[in-house]
Amino acid sequence: MGFEVAAVRARFPALADGRAWLDGAAGTQVPESVIDAVTDVYRSGLGNQGAAFATSHRLGGLVADARRAVADLVGAPDPAGVVFGPSTTALTYRFAGALAAGWRPGDEVVLTELDHEANVGPWARAAERAGAVVRMAPLDRLSGTLRTETVAGLLNHRTRLVAVTAASNLLGTMPDVPAIAAAAREVGAVTYVDGAHHCPHAVVDLPALGADLYVTSAYKWYGPHLAAVVAREPGLLDGLAVDNLRPVTGTARFELGTNPFPALAGVAAAVDHLAGLVEGPGARRERLARSMAGVVRHERGLAGALLAGLRDVPGLSFLPGWEEPAGRRAPTVSFRLAGWSPAELAGELDRAGVNAWHGTAYALGAAEALGIAGSGGAVRASVNLYNDSSDVSRLVEAVRKCATGRGPG
Repeated sequence: MGFEVAAVRARFPALADGRAWLDGAAGTQVPESVIDAVTDVYRSGLGNQGAAFATSHRLGGLVADARRAVADLVGAPDPAGVVFGPSTTALTYRFAGALAAGWRPGDEVVLTELDHEANVGPWARAAERAGAVVRMAPLDRLSGTLRTETVAGLLNHRTRLVAVTAASNLLGTMPDVPAIAAAAREVGAVTYVDGAHHCPHAVVDLPALGADLYVTSAYKWYGPHLAAVVAREPGLLDGLAVDNLRPVTGTARFELGTNPFPALAGVAAAVDHLAGLVEGPGARRERLARSMAGVVRHERGLAGALLAGLRDVPGLSFLPGWEEPAGRRAPTVSFRLAGWSPAELAGELDRAGVNAWHGTAYALGAAEALGIAGSGGAVRASVNLYNDSSDVSRLVEAVRKCATGRGPG
Protein backbone atom coordinates (compact mmCIF):
# COMPACT_ATOMS: atom_id res chain seq x y z
CA MET A 1 0.00 0.00 0.00
CA GLY A 2 1.15 3.52 -0.72
CA PHE A 3 -0.06 7.08 -0.32
CA GLU A 4 -1.14 9.80 -2.69
CA VAL A 5 1.81 12.18 -2.82
CA ALA A 6 -0.25 15.09 -4.17
CA ALA A 7 -2.57 14.88 -1.19
CA VAL A 8 0.40 14.70 1.18
CA ARG A 9 2.06 17.71 -0.43
CA ALA A 10 -1.10 19.75 0.09
CA ARG A 11 -0.61 19.40 3.86
CA PHE A 12 2.72 21.28 3.78
CA PRO A 13 2.24 25.06 3.46
CA ALA A 14 5.91 25.73 2.65
CA LEU A 15 5.63 23.73 -0.58
CA ALA A 16 3.26 26.34 -1.99
CA ASP A 17 6.27 28.39 -3.09
CA GLY A 18 6.66 26.00 -6.04
CA ARG A 19 10.28 25.11 -5.37
CA ALA A 20 11.75 21.61 -5.37
CA TRP A 21 12.60 21.03 -1.71
CA LEU A 22 15.37 18.44 -1.96
CA ASP A 23 17.22 19.48 1.20
CA GLY A 24 15.37 17.37 3.76
CA ALA A 25 18.56 15.85 5.17
CA ALA A 26 19.25 19.31 6.60
CA GLY A 27 15.69 19.67 7.89
CA THR A 28 12.21 18.96 6.59
CA GLN A 29 9.13 21.12 6.23
CA VAL A 30 6.18 20.65 8.60
CA PRO A 31 2.54 19.83 7.85
CA GLU A 32 -0.35 22.03 8.88
CA SER A 33 -1.29 19.65 11.70
CA VAL A 34 2.08 20.21 13.39
CA ILE A 35 1.80 23.98 13.02
CA ASP A 36 -1.68 23.85 14.54
CA ALA A 37 -0.54 21.66 17.45
CA VAL A 38 2.26 24.07 18.33
CA THR A 39 0.14 27.21 18.11
CA ASP A 40 -2.77 25.63 19.99
CA VAL A 41 -0.58 25.23 23.07
CA TYR A 42 0.15 28.94 23.05
CA ARG A 43 -3.52 29.77 22.50
CA SER A 44 -4.67 27.46 25.28
CA GLY A 45 -2.45 28.98 27.96
CA LEU A 46 1.00 28.20 29.33
CA GLY A 47 2.27 27.28 32.76
CA ASN A 48 4.44 24.52 34.15
CA GLN A 49 4.12 20.97 35.36
CA GLY A 50 3.46 19.94 38.92
CA ALA A 51 0.71 22.36 39.94
CA ALA A 52 -2.85 21.57 41.02
CA PHE A 53 -4.66 23.53 38.29
CA ALA A 54 -5.92 22.23 34.97
CA THR A 55 -3.40 23.95 32.72
CA SER A 56 -0.54 22.31 34.58
CA HIS A 57 -2.14 18.87 34.22
CA ARG A 58 -2.66 19.50 30.50
CA LEU A 59 0.98 20.44 29.97
CA GLY A 60 2.16 17.41 31.87
CA GLY A 61 -0.03 15.34 29.60
CA LEU A 62 1.70 16.86 26.55
CA VAL A 63 5.06 15.63 27.82
CA ALA A 64 3.73 12.13 28.42
CA ASP A 65 2.04 12.08 25.00
CA ALA A 66 5.28 13.10 23.29
CA ARG A 67 7.23 10.33 25.03
CA ARG A 68 4.64 7.75 23.96
CA ALA A 69 4.68 9.09 20.39
CA VAL A 70 8.45 8.81 20.00
CA ALA A 71 8.44 5.36 21.60
CA ASP A 72 5.87 4.27 19.02
CA LEU A 73 7.85 5.82 16.18
CA VAL A 74 11.01 3.86 16.94
CA GLY A 75 9.35 0.76 18.36
CA ALA A 76 10.71 1.27 21.88
CA PRO A 77 9.14 -0.96 24.53
CA ASP A 78 8.79 1.75 27.20
CA PRO A 79 8.16 5.53 26.88
CA ALA A 80 10.13 5.98 30.10
CA GLY A 81 13.25 5.51 27.99
CA VAL A 82 12.58 8.66 25.90
CA VAL A 83 14.71 11.71 26.77
CA PHE A 84 14.12 15.05 25.03
CA GLY A 85 16.60 17.80 24.23
CA PRO A 86 17.10 20.74 21.86
CA SER A 87 19.20 18.84 19.30
CA THR A 88 21.03 15.59 18.68
CA THR A 89 24.30 17.43 19.30
CA ALA A 90 23.18 18.73 22.68
CA LEU A 91 21.81 15.36 23.74
CA THR A 92 24.93 13.52 22.63
CA TYR A 93 27.11 15.85 24.67
CA ARG A 94 24.76 15.23 27.60
CA PHE A 95 25.06 11.46 27.30
CA ALA A 96 28.78 11.61 26.61
CA GLY A 97 29.27 13.33 29.94
CA ALA A 98 27.05 10.82 31.73
CA LEU A 99 28.64 7.71 30.25
CA ALA A 100 32.21 9.01 30.48
CA ALA A 101 31.82 9.43 34.24
CA GLY A 102 32.40 5.70 34.45
CA TRP A 103 35.38 5.57 32.09
CA ARG A 104 38.94 5.17 33.34
CA PRO A 105 42.37 5.72 31.75
CA GLY A 106 43.02 2.92 29.30
CA ASP A 107 39.34 2.35 28.50
CA GLU A 108 38.47 2.60 24.80
CA VAL A 109 35.69 4.07 22.68
CA VAL A 110 35.08 3.22 19.04
CA LEU A 111 33.99 5.96 16.63
CA THR A 112 33.66 5.90 12.84
CA GLU A 113 34.68 7.97 9.83
CA LEU A 114 31.17 7.59 8.42
CA ASP A 115 29.51 9.56 11.20
CA HIS A 116 28.25 13.10 11.41
CA GLU A 117 30.55 15.14 13.63
CA ALA A 118 27.78 15.28 16.25
CA ASN A 119 28.41 11.58 16.92
CA VAL A 120 32.20 11.97 16.96
CA GLY A 121 33.22 15.20 18.68
CA PRO A 122 31.26 14.78 21.94
CA TRP A 123 32.67 11.27 22.50
CA ALA A 124 36.22 12.21 21.53
CA ARG A 125 36.24 15.11 23.98
CA ALA A 126 34.72 13.01 26.75
CA ALA A 127 37.31 10.31 26.14
CA GLU A 128 40.14 12.83 26.27
CA ARG A 129 38.96 14.12 29.64
CA ALA A 130 38.64 10.58 31.01
CA GLY A 131 42.00 9.42 29.65
CA ALA A 132 40.26 6.89 27.41
CA VAL A 133 41.60 5.84 24.01
CA VAL A 134 39.67 6.68 20.82
CA ARG A 135 39.77 4.05 18.10
CA MET A 136 38.47 5.21 14.71
CA ALA A 137 36.82 2.74 12.34
CA PRO A 138 37.61 3.75 8.74
CA LEU A 139 35.01 3.67 6.01
CA ASP A 140 35.66 1.78 2.80
CA ARG A 141 36.80 4.51 0.39
CA LEU A 142 35.61 2.69 -2.72
CA SER A 143 32.14 1.65 -1.62
CA GLY A 144 31.41 4.38 0.93
CA THR A 145 30.35 1.72 3.42
CA LEU A 146 31.29 0.92 6.99
CA ARG A 147 32.00 -2.78 7.19
CA THR A 148 30.91 -4.68 10.28
CA GLU A 149 34.20 -6.57 10.50
CA THR A 150 36.08 -3.27 10.50
CA VAL A 151 34.24 -2.12 13.61
CA ALA A 152 34.24 -5.54 15.27
CA GLY A 153 38.00 -5.78 14.77
CA LEU A 154 38.49 -2.78 17.05
CA LEU A 155 36.50 -4.19 19.97
CA ASN A 156 38.00 -5.79 23.04
CA HIS A 157 37.40 -6.11 26.78
CA ARG A 158 38.46 -2.46 27.27
CA THR A 159 35.80 -1.08 24.88
CA ARG A 160 33.19 0.95 26.75
CA LEU A 161 31.29 2.57 23.89
CA VAL A 162 30.60 2.14 20.17
CA ALA A 163 29.11 5.26 18.52
CA VAL A 164 27.87 4.61 14.99
CA THR A 165 25.43 6.11 12.53
CA ALA A 166 22.49 4.14 11.20
CA ALA A 167 22.63 6.10 7.92
CA SER A 168 25.24 8.50 6.59
CA ASN A 169 23.79 11.94 5.94
CA LEU A 170 26.45 12.53 3.25
CA LEU A 171 26.77 9.20 1.45
CA GLY A 172 23.45 7.66 2.38
CA THR A 173 24.97 4.27 3.20
CA MET A 174 23.52 2.27 6.09
CA PRO A 175 25.84 0.13 8.23
CA ASP A 176 24.64 -3.20 9.60
CA VAL A 177 23.75 -1.77 13.01
CA PRO A 178 22.26 -5.00 14.43
CA ALA A 179 25.51 -6.85 13.74
CA ILE A 180 27.65 -4.02 15.13
CA ALA A 181 25.46 -3.76 18.24
CA ALA A 182 25.68 -7.52 18.78
CA ALA A 183 29.47 -7.39 18.55
CA ALA A 184 29.57 -4.51 21.04
CA ARG A 185 27.30 -6.39 23.42
CA GLU A 186 29.65 -9.37 23.43
CA VAL A 187 32.40 -7.21 24.96
CA GLY A 188 30.03 -5.35 27.29
CA ALA A 189 30.14 -2.03 25.41
CA VAL A 190 27.25 0.43 25.12
CA THR A 191 26.07 1.18 21.57
CA TYR A 192 24.98 4.75 20.82
CA VAL A 193 23.37 5.00 17.38
CA ASP A 194 22.81 8.24 15.48
CA GLY A 195 19.42 7.82 13.83
CA ALA A 196 18.99 11.41 12.66
CA HIS A 197 19.23 10.46 8.97
CA HIS A 198 17.87 6.96 9.49
CA CYS A 199 14.57 7.51 11.27
CA PRO A 200 12.80 9.44 8.45
CA HIS A 201 13.64 6.73 5.91
CA ALA A 202 13.04 3.45 7.70
CA VAL A 203 10.59 1.40 9.71
CA VAL A 204 12.57 1.69 12.94
CA ASP A 205 12.40 -1.25 15.35
CA LEU A 206 14.68 -0.45 18.25
CA PRO A 207 14.80 -3.96 19.77
CA ALA A 208 15.67 -5.45 16.37
CA LEU A 209 18.21 -2.70 15.73
CA GLY A 210 19.92 -3.64 18.99
CA ALA A 211 21.11 -0.14 19.86
CA ASP A 212 21.30 0.62 23.57
CA LEU A 213 20.69 4.31 22.86
CA TYR A 214 19.19 5.74 19.66
CA VAL A 215 19.07 9.47 18.95
CA THR A 216 16.68 11.07 16.47
CA SER A 217 15.74 14.62 15.46
CA ALA A 218 12.08 15.54 15.03
CA TYR A 219 12.89 18.26 12.51
CA LYS A 220 14.17 15.54 10.16
CA TRP A 221 10.73 13.83 10.22
CA TYR A 222 8.43 16.82 9.77
CA GLY A 223 8.33 18.04 13.36
CA PRO A 224 9.74 20.94 15.40
CA HIS A 225 13.39 21.52 16.25
CA LEU A 226 13.59 19.01 19.07
CA ALA A 227 15.46 15.74 19.48
CA ALA A 228 15.17 12.59 21.56
CA VAL A 229 17.47 9.85 22.82
CA VAL A 230 15.61 6.58 23.27
CA ALA A 231 16.97 3.85 25.52
CA ARG A 232 16.20 0.29 24.45
CA GLU A 233 15.98 -0.57 28.14
CA PRO A 234 15.06 2.36 30.43
CA GLY A 235 17.08 0.73 33.22
CA LEU A 236 20.22 1.88 31.44
CA LEU A 237 19.27 5.46 32.30
CA ASP A 238 18.88 4.61 35.97
CA GLY A 239 22.55 3.78 36.24
CA LEU A 240 23.77 7.08 34.80
CA ALA A 241 24.56 10.09 36.97
CA VAL A 242 23.81 13.48 35.42
CA ASP A 243 23.90 16.98 36.82
CA ASN A 244 20.49 18.45 37.52
CA LEU A 245 18.51 20.16 40.26
CA ARG A 246 17.77 18.12 43.38
CA PRO A 247 13.96 17.87 42.94
CA VAL A 248 14.28 16.41 39.41
CA THR A 249 13.97 12.63 39.23
CA GLY A 250 13.41 9.84 36.71
CA THR A 251 13.86 10.36 32.98
CA ALA A 252 13.51 14.11 33.49
CA ARG A 253 16.97 14.12 35.13
CA PHE A 254 18.43 14.27 31.63
CA GLU A 255 16.28 17.23 30.58
CA LEU A 256 17.51 20.57 31.82
CA GLY A 257 14.92 23.15 32.81
CA THR A 258 11.30 23.63 31.82
CA ASN A 259 10.03 21.50 28.97
CA PRO A 260 9.30 23.20 25.61
CA PHE A 261 5.60 22.32 25.74
CA PRO A 262 4.57 23.70 22.32
CA ALA A 263 7.40 21.84 20.59
CA LEU A 264 6.51 18.62 22.40
CA ALA A 265 2.93 18.95 21.16
CA GLY A 266 4.39 19.33 17.68
CA VAL A 267 6.44 16.17 18.12
CA ALA A 268 3.34 14.11 18.93
CA ALA A 269 1.49 15.70 16.00
CA ALA A 270 4.35 14.86 13.62
CA VAL A 271 4.25 11.22 14.69
CA ASP A 272 0.48 11.14 14.24
CA HIS A 273 0.92 12.67 10.78
CA LEU A 274 3.30 9.88 9.83
CA ALA A 275 0.97 7.24 11.24
CA GLY A 276 -1.86 8.49 9.03
CA LEU A 277 -0.10 8.52 5.66
CA VAL A 278 -1.49 5.12 4.69
CA GLU A 279 -5.04 4.31 5.69
CA GLY A 280 -5.79 1.28 7.80
CA PRO A 281 -6.72 0.09 11.28
CA GLY A 282 -4.57 -0.69 14.28
CA ALA A 283 -2.74 0.92 17.16
CA ARG A 284 -0.42 3.82 16.36
CA ARG A 285 2.71 1.66 16.23
CA GLU A 286 1.05 -0.67 13.71
CA ARG A 287 -0.12 2.26 11.61
CA LEU A 288 3.35 3.82 11.73
CA ALA A 289 4.96 0.62 10.47
CA ARG A 290 2.50 0.47 7.58
CA SER A 291 2.88 4.14 6.70
CA MET A 292 6.67 4.19 6.96
CA ALA A 293 6.87 1.12 4.72
CA GLY A 294 4.95 3.18 2.16
CA VAL A 295 7.33 6.10 2.68
CA VAL A 296 10.33 3.86 2.08
CA ARG A 297 8.89 2.54 -1.21
CA HIS A 298 8.03 6.04 -2.41
CA GLU A 299 11.43 7.50 -1.55
CA ARG A 300 13.38 4.61 -3.04
CA GLY A 301 11.54 5.04 -6.31
CA LEU A 302 12.38 8.73 -6.48
CA ALA A 303 16.00 8.18 -5.43
CA GLY A 304 16.35 5.55 -8.15
CA ALA A 305 14.98 8.00 -10.72
CA LEU A 306 17.36 10.69 -9.47
CA LEU A 307 20.37 8.40 -9.79
CA ALA A 308 19.27 7.25 -13.25
CA GLY A 309 18.79 10.84 -14.42
CA LEU A 310 22.21 11.99 -13.20
CA ARG A 311 24.27 8.95 -14.25
CA ASP A 312 24.91 10.07 -17.84
CA VAL A 313 25.42 13.78 -17.12
CA PRO A 314 28.84 14.69 -18.61
CA GLY A 315 31.44 15.43 -15.95
CA LEU A 316 29.26 14.35 -13.03
CA SER A 317 30.68 12.02 -10.41
CA PHE A 318 28.84 10.54 -7.44
CA LEU A 319 30.40 10.18 -4.04
CA PRO A 320 30.92 6.50 -3.11
CA GLY A 321 27.88 4.63 -1.87
CA TRP A 322 25.49 5.34 -4.72
CA GLU A 323 25.87 1.81 -6.10
CA GLU A 324 24.76 0.18 -2.85
CA PRO A 325 21.39 -1.64 -3.04
CA ALA A 326 18.36 0.51 -2.23
CA GLY A 327 17.83 -1.41 1.00
CA ARG A 328 21.30 -0.48 2.22
CA ARG A 329 21.16 3.26 1.64
CA ALA A 330 19.00 6.27 2.46
CA PRO A 331 17.43 8.21 -0.46
CA THR A 332 20.32 10.68 -0.48
CA VAL A 333 22.57 11.45 -3.46
CA SER A 334 25.81 13.45 -3.23
CA PHE A 335 27.77 14.44 -6.32
CA ARG A 336 30.26 16.81 -7.90
CA LEU A 337 30.36 18.34 -11.38
CA ALA A 338 33.58 19.01 -13.25
CA GLY A 339 34.28 22.71 -13.68
CA TRP A 340 31.90 23.72 -10.90
CA SER A 341 32.52 24.12 -7.21
CA PRO A 342 29.76 22.61 -5.06
CA ALA A 343 28.81 26.11 -3.87
CA GLU A 344 28.55 27.40 -7.45
CA LEU A 345 26.47 24.44 -8.54
CA ALA A 346 24.15 24.76 -5.54
CA GLY A 347 23.74 28.43 -6.43
CA GLU A 348 22.70 27.54 -9.97
CA LEU A 349 20.24 24.99 -8.62
CA ASP A 350 18.79 27.70 -6.41
CA ARG A 351 18.23 29.90 -9.44
CA ALA A 352 16.42 26.95 -11.06
CA GLY A 353 14.11 26.69 -8.07
CA VAL A 354 15.81 23.70 -6.45
CA ASN A 355 16.85 23.59 -2.80
CA ALA A 356 19.92 21.35 -2.45
CA TRP A 357 22.64 21.36 0.17
CA HIS A 358 26.35 21.73 -0.47
CA GLY A 359 29.50 21.23 1.59
CA THR A 360 30.50 18.42 3.93
CA ALA A 361 27.15 18.21 5.76
CA TYR A 362 29.16 18.02 9.01
CA ALA A 363 30.26 14.52 8.01
CA LEU A 364 33.87 15.66 8.32
CA GLY A 365 35.38 12.21 8.76
CA ALA A 366 33.86 10.91 5.54
CA ALA A 367 34.68 14.09 3.60
CA GLU A 368 38.29 13.98 4.79
CA ALA A 369 38.61 10.28 4.01
CA LEU A 370 37.34 10.92 0.47
CA GLY A 371 39.61 13.93 -0.03
CA ILE A 372 36.84 16.48 -0.64
CA ALA A 373 36.80 18.37 2.67
CA GLY A 374 39.20 21.03 1.39
CA SER A 375 37.53 21.52 -1.98
CA GLY A 376 33.99 22.36 -1.00
CA GLY A 377 32.56 18.93 -0.30
CA ALA A 378 29.72 17.99 -2.64
CA VAL A 379 26.17 18.86 -3.64
CA ARG A 380 23.63 16.75 -1.79
CA ALA A 381 20.06 16.05 -2.86
CA SER A 382 17.90 14.30 -0.29
CA VAL A 383 14.49 12.88 -1.12
CA ASN A 384 11.65 12.97 1.39
CA LEU A 385 8.06 11.77 1.48
CA TYR A 386 6.63 15.04 0.08
CA ASN A 387 8.88 15.04 -3.00
CA ASP A 388 7.55 13.95 -6.37
CA SER A 389 8.88 13.15 -9.83
CA SER A 390 8.72 16.79 -10.93
CA ASP A 391 11.19 17.72 -8.16
CA VAL A 392 13.63 15.09 -9.42
CA SER A 393 13.19 16.13 -13.06
CA ARG A 394 13.85 19.78 -12.25
CA LEU A 395 17.10 19.00 -10.45
CA VAL A 396 18.32 16.65 -13.20
CA GLU A 397 17.53 19.17 -15.94
CA ALA A 398 19.26 22.00 -14.07
CA VAL A 399 22.42 19.94 -13.51
CA ARG A 400 22.40 18.85 -17.15
CA LYS A 401 22.24 22.46 -18.31
CA CYS A 402 25.18 23.32 -16.10
CA ALA A 403 27.16 20.39 -17.50
CA THR A 404 26.57 21.48 -21.08
CA GLY A 405 27.58 25.06 -20.40
CA ARG A 406 24.10 26.50 -20.23
CA GLY A 407 22.87 28.11 -17.03
CA PRO A 408 19.39 27.12 -15.82
CA GLY A 409 18.11 30.54 -16.72
